[in-house]
Amino acid sequence: MKTSQDNSGLKDLTYYTQGVRQRDKRILAKTITLIESARHEHQQLARAVVNALLPYTGNAVRLGISGVPGAGKSTFIETLGTRLVNQGHLVAVLAVDPSSQRSGGSVLADKTRMENLSTAENAFIRPSPSGGTLGGVAGKTRETMLVCEAAGYDVMIVETVGVGQSETTVASMVDFFLLLMIAGAGDELQGIKKGVLEVADAIAINKADGDNVEKANMARKQIEAALHYLIPASPSWSPRALTCSSLNSEDDGIKAIWSTVLEHRETIGKSGELDAKRRRQAVDWMWSLVEEGLKMRFYKHPEIKSRLGEITRNVAAGEMAPTVAADELLFSLDNKEAV
Repeated sequence: MKTSQDNSGLKDLTYYTQGVRQRDKRILAKTITLIESARHEHQQLARAVVNALLPYTGNAVRLGISGVPGAGKSTFIETLGTRLVNQGHLVAVLAVDPSSQRSGGSVLADKTRMENLSTAENAFIRPSPSGGTLGGVAGKTRETMLVCEAAGYDVMIVETVGVGQSETTVASMVDFFLLLMIAGAGDELQGIKKGVLEVADAIAINKADGDNVEKANMARKQIEAALHYLIPASPSWSPRALTCSSLNSEDDGIKAIWSTVLEHRETIGKSGELDAKRRRQAVDWMWSLVEEGLKMRFYKHPEIKSRLGEITRNVAAGEMAPTVAADELLFSLDNKEAV
């Protein structure tokens, strides 16, 4: 027998799923807010919503874009996104802003930086704080991407915070990873970590306009040479080095980049790599959530909470080795249950 609470939950589930499927932007935004909420009851409903929408996902081009600060990511996305919308595509941009280390807040200025795209009927821009998450993506970016796909958006663009220690995280949720660079800042290769190069499907030197064209071409050749020394992540695709400008109206290289994205999709689609990649990403996502959940449960356990302060102080005072302290915490639950 269903209770009123059960009926209420079912009503909420229908409200969110139907609203998303009808591409109601207001309900879509509310659904993402629900997903990002840390409240337990919200998380339960959010999981149900994402699971119900899952059959309607998977048809979009998933493009991840990252780059050094000042590389012009937002301007590039505005130009590319506007052109795609004009061609009839439905474009969703998940723009992740850096979170404040003190307050946890974020600037969330992407809607003001993408004025034309943000007002387009067939575009949806969702700025989200990274919350300090490694990899430069918000903790709920994957769920948000699936919800937008279920709403019918056929191009998903994930803009990340910038090149960092764990920037390769974005590559674990998209089909194509584009790294934006700029020329004229010295040795362009100095600022690129090998791990990021290894997962990039293409590297584009942006701002290749005016007096910077020659420098951009030189940087492209330098990166092209470096790519020859790396083993490609895909057996059927070799990373490309390109140049582009988000300001020039003619022959700016952005059309070539989009063509490269589509060529890559067709190539790995025919070889079966796209399906295999997405299946692998789904399983990796599951395990990352398991690890995150275990960590949360660990810290919330009463036994751990009661002993953590004392053990931490002992380690800080040099009275207990970190290895012994970790062992005490990890196995204290087993010992407690045994008693």
